[in-house]
Amino acid sequence: MDSLTQIVLGASVGEAVLGKKVGNKAVLYGAIAGTIPDLDVLTRYFMDTVTATEWHRGFSHSIFFAVLHAPIFGWLIYKIERKSRATFMDWTWLMFWGLFTHPILDAFTTWGTQLFWPFDLRLAFKNIFVIDPLYTLPFLAFLILAMRQKRLSPKRKKYNQMGIFVSCSYLLITLLLKGIAYRKFVDSLEAQGIDYIAIDTRPTPLNTVLWTANIDVGDGYLIGNYSFFDSKEIDFIAYPKNHELLSRLRSNDKVKRLAKIAEGWYTVTGSKDAPIFNDLRFGLISLDPNETRFVFSYKLIENQEGLQVQETEKSDVDAKKLLSALWGRIWGN
Repeated sequence: MDSLTQIVLGASVGEAVLGKKVGNKAVLYGAIAGTIPDLDVLTRYFMDTVTATEWHRGFSHSIFFAVLHAPIFGWLIYKIERKSRATFMDWTWLMFWGLFTHPILDAFTTWGTQLFWPFDLRLAFKNIFVIDPLYTLPFLAFLILAMRQKRLSPKRKKYNQMGIFVSCSYLLITLLLKGIAYRKFVDSLEAQGIDYIAIDTRPTPLNTVLWTANIDVGDGYLIGNYSFFDSKEIDFIAYPKNHELLSRLRSNDKVKRLAKIAEGWYTVTGSKDAPIFNDLRFGLISLDPNETRFVFSYKLIENQEGLQVQETEKSDVDAKKLLSALWGRIWGN
């Protein structure tokens, strides 16, 4: 999830663990704990694109990381807050739950997380977009209400518990919505007589009303959108895989790793001399039926140093157009 959401979650967890003893300091250190795992984004400045992408939501988003680092961070806070009523174990427990709940929440997103690192298993339930106001804003409101109460006030605990309850309930509802959307896609494919190998569904940005699906039909993919306000049949647009454009690069280690990151959901555009690897999991850059650009695409450039993988740039203009189109599409076709 986005940084604000993880800060809110970490702060709320910190309050639940230690708020009664240390008040808003528990909120502060919980927020810090909720931020730490995402520092893995800094690897992009020191590693090549493929390796940095592999590392994102990897080691720092694992149970192992939480168990290993909770006592270290707990000891540091214990030394800083010597006058506090909290013990070393209190701070360690707070840091553990702050570090651990971060990847748990990320597991519900499209990217997922390697919770069981070093085992090669990425959990991605794909039932909530990385930024979802309906999850974050109510949670934040209850957290603010809790912080405004005195440390020992029963209302403080009540407001914080309500925030956790509402946010968890919303996550469970999105799982139900995903199941309904999945059934709609499957029914539409059957009604249109379309045979398929696999289907992958996820919510579109900032909402859980409009859903999108990638459908593997063998030599290509179909992509369709479904809103709970739709009154017409789902339209599926075809995109050829074009994997042959990779030519000899298909055996290249970096390309194999990109394909693994994309979980096999990728197309290739451009040409054999200048191929572009498109990760389908995060969708197209717009809702235009003629759109061929994807949110995550990588230029494959061969030079004397070997194969260079370069992520294509995304513009603010494209983002604004997409959000505008999404708002219109949410209300039905």
